[in-house]
Amino acid sequence: MLKLIVRRILLALPTLIILSMIIFGLQRLLPGDPIQTMMAEESDPQVVEFLREKYRLNDPIPLQYLAWVGNVLQGDFGSSLRTGLPVTQMILQKLPITVQLASMAMIMALLIGIPAGVIAAVRKNTMVDYAANAVALSGMSVPNFWLGIILIMVFAVSWKILPASGYVPITLDFWLSIKSMLMPGFVLSTAVAAYLMRHTRSAMLSVLSSDYIRTARAKGLLSNAVIIRHALRNALMPIVTLSTLLFGDLLAGAVLTEQIFVIPGFGKLIVDAVFTRDYAVVQGVVLFTAIGFIAMNILADVLYIVINPRLRHPQ
Repeated sequence: MLKLIVRRILLALPTLIILSMIIFGLQRLLPGDPIQTMMAEESDPQVVEFLREKYRLNDPIPLQYLAWVGNVLQGDFGSSLRTGLPVTQMILQKLPITVQLASMAMIMALLIGIPAGVIAAVRKNTMVDYAANAVALSGMSVPNFWLGIILIMVFAVSWKILPASGYVPITLDFWLSIKSMLMPGFVLSTAVAAYLMRHTRSAMLSVLSSDYIRTARAKGLLSNAVIIRHALRNALMPIVTLSTLLFGDLLAGAVLTEQIFVIPGFGKLIVDAVFTRDYAVVQGVVLFTAIGFIAMNILADVLYIVINPRLRHPQ
């Protein structure tokens, strides 16, 4: 197991290096000067030059990249041009918020997607199956911003049962924090639930046609016992690893949802940083998100081996 993890990390290193180059290079292609943006109209040429030297913006881009990478390897993602705060500190402040939102979305997706996939597989080629597939297709097709606005109009404006926007720390008020995350969590979960439903249905159909399932039914086992204890247990193996990868997608893809519901997580942080040309924050957040996504991929590989004993001792 340890060899697998080390091998996956070594394979991920070239990806991170190339990704860091892309992040750093594309950021420099953005129009506008970050110092001028930061100082707005009141710009003293001497102060501008001082800040450009301080943040090494006058250095050639390759030297800027090498300096940034050297600092990152020491755990220093730099400081924000706008606030002066360390990027690492800003990331650690926003990370729990995005993790809470992604976790809420993942729980909802699992509670919706897996049961729907099982029911659709068991009722194959019936109206239930067709309806489940239609809902799944809708979940993958409906834009998050439209669904978010509709939910706000219904549950916050008309019915007044959920807060329209904002975030309450879970340590401050547990239930209010959960309520504030219900709508954004559902919006973020729709596409994930649709993917889980379709993959669960496919895996269940494959398992239900297996010989050992026919044998279990021939022995007179109850239909529910065959479906839950035998079919679902084996069908869940690829679903577990898929869920890990989808959770990585949720962490990286919450930008629009956080903007709609005014949640101060990674999404708002990176959008504000892009508009203010805050190089260090954009580079730090994107690189940190990429590292997290790669970590989720490694975890998915490990989980697949843990839940599938046949892969532990390859022939």
